[in-house]
Amino acid sequence: MTAAQADLARARSEFLQIEAPRVEDGAAIWRIARDSKALDLNSSYSYLLWCRDFAATSVVARDSPGGEPIAFITGYVRPERPDTLVVWQVAVDHGHRGRGLAGTLLEALTEKVTARQGVKTIETTVTPDNTASDRLFTSYAERRGVPLEREVLFDGGLFPEGTHLPEVLYRIGPIAS
Repeated sequence: MTAAQADLARARSEFLQIEAPRVEDGAAIWRIARDSKALDLNSSYSYLLWCRDFAATSVVARDSPGGEPIAFITGYVRPERPDTLVVWQVAVDHGHRGRGLAGTLLEALTEKVTARQGVKTIETTVTPDNTASDRLFTSYAERRGVPLEREVLFDGGLFPEGTHLPEVLYRIGPIAS
């Protein structure tokens, strides 16, 4: 058993359930995103749609069977690159941070999408000031012993708000489950 698999097994016993989100999870996921103070908050409607249309490429953690989500990762497969999973958002409820749950969810999602959908690469974007996300994806690549490439995807000047930091693309892989 690899270290990543051991972490996944430990977290699955600690958090009881890691599974695909259901539509009724949309409100809780929206609240976790809102309360994170780090994510760009989408409309509550978009989280409902995400739970309906992208459940196969997303995961939630629950601290009890049938309980509310305490953490989530949303993702989708890139239409132009069907072997690439784009991780859209990662968030853990404040009361459950600091226990490796985001890394465990990323491992669980990777296990799911590589087995079912043939995903070989993960992409995500991270702003330069988001050290938690940088650590999450850097440690994920290190645990798996796979390359992580970084490049600016969208310069901050492209955003209409005028105050947005650049979005740095992280490309990880090739990965294996």
